[in-house]
Amino acid sequence: MTKPSSREEETAAEGTAFPGRTYAKAVLEPAYEQAKRELLRPMLAVHKAHLIMLAEQGLVGEEEAGRIAEALRKLSPERWRDSVYTGRFEDLFFEVEHELLALAGEAAGNLHLGRSRNDIGIAIYRIALREKLLRTADAALELHGVLREFALRHADTLTIAHTHTQQAQPTTLGHYAAAVADSLERDLVRLRAAYANVNRSPLGAAALATTGFAISRERVAELLAFDDVIENAYDAVSGADYVGEAASAAQLAAVNLGRFVQDLLLWCTQEFAVLQVAPPYVQISSIMPQKRNPVSIEHARSLLSAAAGDAQTVLRLIHNTPFGDIVDTEDDLQPYAWSGLAKLEAVCRLLAKVIGTIEVDAELLSRRARSSFASVTELADTLVRREGLPFRAAHAVVSHAVAALDARGATVAEFTLDVLNEAARIVVGRPLALTGEELKEALDPEHFVRVRSLRGGPNADEVRRALREQELRHGKLRRWKDDRSERIARSFAELDSRIGSLARVREPLREPLEEEA
Repeated sequence: MTKPSSREEETAAEGTAFPGRTYAKAVLEPAYEQAKRELLRPMLAVHKAHLIMLAEQGLVGEEEAGRIAEALRKLSPERWRDSVYTGRFEDLFFEVEHELLALAGEAAGNLHLGRSRNDIGIAIYRIALREKLLRTADAALELHGVLREFALRHADTLTIAHTHTQQAQPTTLGHYAAAVADSLERDLVRLRAAYANVNRSPLGAAALATTGFAISRERVAELLAFDDVIENAYDAVSGADYVGEAASAAQLAAVNLGRFVQDLLLWCTQEFAVLQVAPPYVQISSIMPQKRNPVSIEHARSLLSAAAGDAQTVLRLIHNTPFGDIVDTEDDLQPYAWSGLAKLEAVCRLLAKVIGTIEVDAELLSRRARSSFASVTELADTLVRREGLPFRAAHAVVSHAVAALDARGATVAEFTLDVLNEAARIVVGRPLALTGEELKEALDPEHFVRVRSLRGGPNADEVRRALREQELRHGKLRRWKDDRSERIARSFAELDSRIGSLARVREPLREPLEEEA
């Protein structure tokens, strides 16, 4: 049996000062790597915006601002591309601050006027998250456009819709695809709403109570392309619902798309044989030569489940935490939101390619619709219109007739006037005046779809009208997304330009000490 380590041995192994070796390995090193990849660019942008504001407010002098600006210009993300966590600094934030002091001297210390690690950190997280929301929205818009085009192509493609997994009524594949696109549009609206709450600036809240310096919270927000300032400073550093809302929007989108993907996989089976996935998105079995495995759709399903799981982890990490600045909502939580959004984005782009190239056996779908009893709702409706029967009586007549046919293994092709009138005599006590042509029309799935031209129905003209409206809403969402992306890009470019202007007024920077370089 291994002898337990003594306290002295543990101390020798872990070190006598912060951070202990195991703590660094378990917490600080992964956070450092994440910060290098995801947070360094937003961090430097926040530093630049704060410096510009301090200079404009006269809180730092021209020469001092110039020295800090020049130091910031030297700190590009490339500087840390190959860096590794050493434990010398708690995290990347303090390492960057050390580099600024090494380059600009004590002047760089005034960059921290009127702010705290608390409000800086939340601002950095919000900047990173808003960009991921925009990328996910862009991918969802791509998929939405493909679904709309698919729906237009198949506005006349007959199919049987299912309820409770059983054949229900005729519709069209276009009607189905337009419904999926409508669902995705709502997901896009939720992503846009989440963005609106994410894209609010906490800067100027400092630790939680603002500052006595005459900074401008509004100016910093403007420089960083935030749409608004979080009013209450305590809320600015304590509220985590911004990331919870983004995660919830991603989770619901993943769940919604997962239901659609499940249908696609079912329709790809040889038993259904409705869809054939294009060769770039199928995999051949290593042993069974006949197999065409639609693995792209399978991976879409599993990735959507993982995205929903990541989002749920975000909500779990927030649950039962105190309402204040706390690590639970920071480095440990943020990557789950990023991961969920990244998976959702990837699946949207993959599905756009798969659906854009998929083949549909429209002939098979039509044959199935014509050989099914799915259109008999229209026969009941016809009896109401032509015979004056109450709908429940008409329903009972048709139900009795279908049951009689089913009992003897007959198909809809054997649904004759004699069968219908026999049922009518039993149910309402008299034969019907319906003609053979009227019966044939009532059982025709094309007629079923054509007469359902109410708003939202499967009638091809109505589907096309709805898709035109959908296209207009798609355009508004696309313009929103493009406008926000362009505004952020312009703001970051303007930050660099203004920092360049400040840097021109300065004395030469001192060289960092050898041990600091």
